[in-house]
Amino acid sequence: MKNVTIYILLVIWLGSCSQNNNLINENRILFIVSNAHYYGNSKLSTSNHFAEIVLAYDEFVKVGYSVDFVSPEGGAIPIGYLNTSSEIQKKYLYSPEFMHLLKHTKSPKEINTSNYKAVYYGGGGAAMFGVPENIAIQNISMTIYEEQKGIISAICHGSAGLTNLKTKDGNFLVNGKKVNGFPDKFERMDAEYYATFPFSIEKKLIERGADFTFSEKGWDDYSQVDGRLVTGQDPTAAKSVAEKVIELLN
Repeated sequence: MKNVTIYILLVIWLGSCSQNNNLINENRILFIVSNAHYYGNSKLSTSNHFAEIVLAYDEFVKVGYSVDFVSPEGGAIPIGYLNTSSEIQKKYLYSPEFMHLLKHTKSPKEINTSNYKAVYYGGGGAAMFGVPENIAIQNISMTIYEEQKGIISAICHGSAGLTNLKTKDGNFLVNGKKVNGFPDKFERMDAEYYATFPFSIEKKLIERGADFTFSEKGWDDYSQVDGRLVTGQDPTAAKSVAEKVIELLN
């Protein structure tokens, strides 16, 4: 009888843990990042923009969200555009737990879309390569958006990841929506790195039917919200993009 009682209590306890884990899993944000170390097929080094990652990450975890990272190949990703004078960047740069996440990003096949309330496309030059054309990541984003009624967000060059997203009816996600990202005005189009880009973010989004708007001044925390789509122009908007996602989720 004693063994039966212990067994019943164990089953109840495991059930409780399972319910708690489900609650935790449903309170997650998925960051989409790139494995690209070089601009296209060149030998020019590129990376994910560290500030655009950590400024948004910090906002999400402060209010209780957990964050996972997915990349086309999984595993370690390159980071750059570091500012070691920034306290928040130093906080995460020297955090073993956080850096472990960037060293061990998930591959698309490891993602259970039902766990996530939103996706966030990080920027940096690397975001132009590997992510926009990745069908598995496109499917993850649109499943979260359409079936989970979740949010899609992007910052700066991360908006490249929006260009190929399509709804179930075959329309581009950005069609008819106010969207922004890093505009042509601030790209160095005569630079060697730009020659490797597969497309102009601004032109491609407009081609897809987006109402592309941007701040002529730049670097002034410019972002757009259109329904469940949130986009920011440059690193200065990373924090506010996360705040707007949180506001929508709440």
